[in-house]
Amino acid sequence: MSRPSRLQRQVLSLYRELLRAGRGKPGAEARVRAEFRQHASLPRTDVLRIEYLYRRGRRQLQLLRSGHATAMGTFVRTRGPTEEPTDTATPGTTLDDSDSPKSPCEGTGARETRSGGR
Repeated sequence: MSRPSRLQRQVLSLYRELLRAGRGKPGAEARVRAEFRQHASLPRTDVLRIEYLYRRGRRQLQLLRSGHATAMGTFVRTRGPTEEPTDTATPGTTLDDSDSPKSPCEGTGARETRSGGR
């Protein structure tokens, strides 16, 4: 087995730091574990995506350490018997980057031009 790459060591270090920073904050440790587990199957060759997620994790770590965050909120999809699915957030400060692109390539494409304009 080969030695872990520098990026792998950084990701593992980030994981440990996030777990430490999340101690005592409701939902933080479970959220960190779930997020890392979700992306564990990324191929090692997808360096662009891994670096994007690493930077996103660093930003979340800064927010978690800042003291303003009291919990890590998650969005839960609830359904009634005849209702359409809705998203509701749990109480506390949410550290989700919902405005950020879901992949590192989103938002970098050609911009749409308005029809009938210049």
